[in-house]
Amino acid sequence: MNFSRQTSGREGLELLARIREARPGLPVILITAWGSISLAVEGMKAGAADFVTKPWDNDALLGAVDTALRLAADRAGAGARPRPTRAELDASLDLAGLVGESPAFLDVVDLVGRVAATDASVLITGESGTGKELIAEALHRNSRRVAGPFVKVNLGGISSTLFESEMFGHVRGAFTDARADRTGRFALADGGTIFLDEIGELEPASQVKLLRVLQDRTYEVLGSSRTRRVDVRVISATNRDLRRAVSEGRFREDLLYRLNLIAVDLPSLRERPGDIRLLARHVLERLGRDYDRGALELTADGAAWLERRDWPGNVRQLEQTLERAVLMTAASQIGAEQLGQAEAIDGGDVGAPALPAPGAMTLDEMERAMIIKTLQHYEGNLTRVAEVLGLSRAALYRRLDKYGVDPERPERS
Repeated sequence: MNFSRQTSGREGLELLARIREARPGLPVILITAWGSISLAVEGMKAGAADFVTKPWDNDALLGAVDTALRLAADRAGAGARPRPTRAELDASLDLAGLVGESPAFLDVVDLVGRVAATDASVLITGESGTGKELIAEALHRNSRRVAGPFVKVNLGGISSTLFESEMFGHVRGAFTDARADRTGRFALADGGTIFLDEIGELEPASQVKLLRVLQDRTYEVLGSSRTRRVDVRVISATNRDLRRAVSEGRFREDLLYRLNLIAVDLPSLRERPGDIRLLARHVLERLGRDYDRGALELTADGAAWLERRDWPGNVRQLEQTLERAVLMTAASQIGAEQLGQAEAIDGGDVGAPALPAPGAMTLDEMERAMIIKTLQHYEGNLTRVAEVLGLSRAALYRRLDKYGVDPERPERS
């Protein structure tokens, strides 16, 4: 980045521009001892494949070179071949749990297959309920790290005060309640993949701490001064517009560039209507096993009913509607009648208004009532309750404590 006694990085950026003009497809990695946030962002915006600060770690640098070469080769050949069929993708990849054959979905699956073998950081975006976690799992299963751990972290449920302890661990005595050593999530993921879900919810103070470990793969355990190195691939996901968050000052631009080497944007269910029947049959097959109901069948009028809906909650909402329909009938065939009844209780009892009259309840009272009703419906299964309500388990626990709800006896709360 600096060829003379300058330390601004201007010489390196000028050379980068000349290389990009002469060889647009050639990947370029910037290396400098004078690393800075603005220089890193400017270099990545100008087309650099990666940005490494001195002193570097040899293995990490070789990994960066390997990833840059693989991605460049992939981009060079991507436009020269037709879109693969679902059968072709299944023959070469482990796509368990990924259901769909629509062009928009196959484009995503194809991209997953092409980047899985690299160590590139991946940012998965899309509306809530589109299946971002399934894509992250598929990236791990089809990577060279498949034998290593896959560690999931819901950042929406971790406050800034607990972030360092949760992510990097702590030693006994590091703070008042630290009665024993704790292994952090990055250490648990060493040699494998860490999935940072709800990355858009990360508080600014925690963003700074995350940036360091992403930049040089080093961190310090809380209460220890020894720097530790970690070998991990980072996959993150969000339903938020992070570029807008950057422009509003709520998300660090340099962190976005570290996370966003490869972007995977999941289509909403309304953008892939041809997959609704496939998804419904897949869900019913699973529900038949889970509830020991044998083979459950979607009728023609049931399929037509599903295809007429907009599904703002995407695949997750489709799954919940089908599960309600299965629970409400003893029949093996699920049709429009059962699905309509399931939709009717989505916001309350059949025949009741979806919302109370204005002024009848506060928002807190409504939230408390919905939590109690969902606990009763799922018989205290906190994992399902959190999933249905769109909360992390940590966020659900906070609300149970806030409203004084006993999860084992919600009707008495």
